[in-house]
Amino acid sequence: MDSLIGIAATSFLVGLSGAMMPGPVLTITIGETAARLKAGAAEADAKNGAHTDRTSDARGAGQARGRLAQARGAVVGPLIVVGHGILEILLVAGVVLGLGKLLVLGPVIGTIGLVGGAVLIWMAWGMFRSVKGLTLQTAAASGEARQHPVLAGILTTLSNPYWIVWWATIGLGYIALSMRLGLVGLVSFYVGHILSDLAWYSSISLTLAMGHRLLTDRVYRGLVAVCASFLLAFGLYFGYAGVRYLLA
Repeated sequence: MDSLIGIAATSFLVGLSGAMMPGPVLTITIGETAARLKAGAAEADAKNGAHTDRTSDARGAGQARGRLAQARGAVVGPLIVVGHGILEILLVAGVVLGLGKLLVLGPVIGTIGLVGGAVLIWMAWGMFRSVKGLTLQTAAASGEARQHPVLAGILTTLSNPYWIVWWATIGLGYIALSMRLGLVGLVSFYVGHILSDLAWYSSISLTLAMGHRLLTDRVYRGLVAVCASFLLAFGLYFGYAGVRYLLA
């Protein structure tokens, strides 16, 4: 993690590990996507029912409404990440403006590294234990869409205590390490992190919208297991880096 590419890549992998675990943001992504698909399908069925002759024009209109419903569902994930990202960039800016000078001190980096490493290892263990019972269906929210996806991303992020713990430990550790390369290092960290959220939640909405079983429960559990392995490795690295900085 001594280069911009290394910071971005590891930030992406760690961020993806956090994004994939069931929580409020995943729940609202699945729920809001499904709700918009249901609403689009209901609207198409109602309008198609008015055309008893089922002419080619009517069928074409029904297909167009179906594609529109898919598009509305597919953009839910990216829009939720926009709301999620707004809070995170504000948090990063606040940390840098208030704690930037402290984050470059060896003892501070060392302490954060040890705590962050311990949290990563704890999270990895929890992920390994939960792999067998993970399923996308149990994470889905029921009911109709109630709010704009951007607002949903903001509200669900704020309601998730895991998000606060992540940034107070792991996120803070990454900020400290990335700031060794200055502002470009911090930007590299944030870009890698937000791209992990965008990739995961966009894939969830797109898969549901397309109506294909591309993301099965088996694939999901496999991805979580792989990410848990990455978390364990990064946790050990953070712990090693923390000890090194404290002894320097």
